[in-house]
Amino acid sequence: MRLIAIRNLRSGATKYPDVSRKIGAWYRVVKQASWKNLEEVRTVYRDAEAVGNLTVFNIKSYRLIVGINYERQTVYYKYFLTHADYDKGVWKDDPYF
Repeated sequence: MRLIAIRNLRSGATKYPDVSRKIGAWYRVVKQASWKNLEEVRTVYRDAEAVGNLTVFNIKSYRLIVGINYERQTVYYKYFLTHADYDKGVWKDDPYF
């Protein structure tokens, strides 16, 4: 998979140093993946879920929200949020949602 805007993820995650290793591990897995659908994502990330047009990953006590284009094998970084910020739902205003 190609990852778009991964620098933004790394930048956003610097606010939460307790998760930097997990983000690095997620990045390495996704970079090597060639998923065709959400079910294949779930073979690696059991808790991944589709919410609207986005996919949400639970990473420690955070939510990583991305768009995945399976046909183009591309992952688009959207948001990295605490559970509290995720629950506010402001991210659902994203036009891609």
